This record gives sequence, structure tokens and C-alpha cells, in this order.
Amino acid sequence: MEDSGAILSRISSLKDMLDQVNQEIEANIQITREIESGIVKCSEIESELATRQAGLMKMSSMLQFEIVGYVTVTTDLRAAVSSLEKELCCLKMKRAEMDKRMNEKRENFMLSCLEFQKDIDKIEVRTLLSEKDSLENEIQTLDKKIHVLKNSVLAFVEEILQDLRSSNSALEVDIHRRNWENEKLLKDINDLKTTLLSAIGTSE
Repeated sequence: MEDSGAILSRISSLKDMLDQVNQEIEANIQITREIESGIVKCSEIESELATRQAGLMKMSSMLQFEIVGYVTVTTDLRAAVSSLEKELCCLKMKRAEMDKRMNEKRENFMLSCLEFQKDIDKIEVRTLLSEKDSLENEIQTLDKKIHVLKNSVLAFVEEILQDLRSSNSALEVDIHRRNWENEKLLKDINDLKTTLLSAIGTSE
């Protein structure tokens, strides 16, 4: 009996140990699952970070490309500004030369005007008066010719207008006569139609 009790005690002890081992195994399995879940999460995070990194690399490449473009544009703009400054400097020099030439021409023109004024003062007044009288006579003659021509044109226009009025009157009379004839013809046609319709009705 004592051996049986010892065996049962031993079995009970082994069972307790086995239960404890099973509990530890289950705990380890739970820990393993949590670790695997953590690994999956880490993989997802790693994948997301890789995607973000790729996006950032792409954005970085695009930004670098844009920066290169901006640098190129800036260089071109600086070159264009430098070229415009040179052209502006040349234009300023040309303008200064033109102003100088204009001033010189203006001075020469003023001198020429003064010389011309002196020459005019030397001309005899009688010659000028004679030419003035001759021009006035020519103007009067031209005025008379213009007046005669104007009267002739007015008379011609009045004659044409009179002819047009006469033609319009004759045309109106002819139109009135033709309208009367058309109305009479329409009336005759209507009377004939009425007569035919009456004759057809009577024959039936």
C-alpha cells in the first residue's frame, strides 16, 4: 500500500510538473505568437518605410532636377540680363551721339534761318508787292471760273433731277395702269371660275 501511495504521489507530482510544463509551453507559444505578430508588424512598417523612402527618393530626384533647371534658368537669365545691360549701354551711347548730332543740326538750322532772314531782308519790297498783286489777280480769275463752273454744274444737276422726276411720274402711271389691268384680269378669272363651277354643278 505504501508503494502504491508513493507511486500515486509520484504520478501526482509528475502530473503537476507536466501541467506546469504545458503552461510554460502555452506561455511560450503565446509569446511566440506575439513575437511573430510583432515581426509581421515590423515587416509592414519596414515595407511602408521602404515605400516612403522610395517616394522621398523620387521627390528628391525631381527636386534635384528642378533645382538643376532653376540653376540653368538662373544662369540664362543672368546672361540675358548681362546682354541687355550691354545693349542698354550701347543704346545710351547711341542716344547721346544722336542728341549731340541733333543739337549740332539744330544750331546749323538756326544759323541757316538767320542767314535766310538776312537774305530775305535784302529782297526789294516792290518785287514782293508786284508778285502779290499778280497772285491776287490770278485768285480773282480762278474764283470767277469756279463760280461759272459751279452754276453750270448746278444747272446740269437740276436738269437731271427734272428728267428723273418726269421718268418717275411716267413709271408710276405705268405701274398704276398695270396694277389695274392685273386686278381686272384676276376679276375675270374669278368670274370665269365661278361660271365653270356653276355649269359643272348644273350638269350634275
